[in-house]
Amino acid sequence: MRIIQSTEELKQLAGQEVAAGEWIEVTQEMINRFADVTGDHQWIHVDAGRAARESPFGKTIAHGFLTLSLLSEMSRQAMEWRGDYKLRINYGMNRLRFPAPVPSGSKIRARFTLQSVEEFDWGVQTVWAATVEIEGGSKPAMVAEWVTRAYR
Repeated sequence: MRIIQSTEELKQLAGQEVAAGEWIEVTQEMINRFADVTGDHQWIHVDAGRAARESPFGKTIAHGFLTLSLLSEMSRQAMEWRGDYKLRINYGMNRLRFPAPVPSGSKIRARFTLQSVEEFDWGVQTVWAATVEIEGGSKPAMVAEWVTRAYR
């Protein structure tokens, strides 16, 4: 885990890869629970038998938005940013793509490159290039430009 002691230290990291997280296994149970919460029960996600027979992936795959929703946890595993902040929020995505599927049972992790740090009246806004890798994969599962804010 990378520990960043201050906003000043964070600013010095702009343009650099700051951290990479631990591998997280994306289980069928996680995929099913995500399907239940979102109502997205498309067979490529939840029907292992049909996915084995009909899918080009040979098994079920995670929802792209499940991969995206794991980004916050992957960030917490990869780095801790200290300072006088009361809260941090996801402010949005400037860009988001899912170049490769995440088959159930795969392990993924995120790498974070800090693109920019900008102070504003109540805090700091950061823009991160986040790349989610699949263990053993040749293409990333997700690439995103992620905007976060920390409020004092």
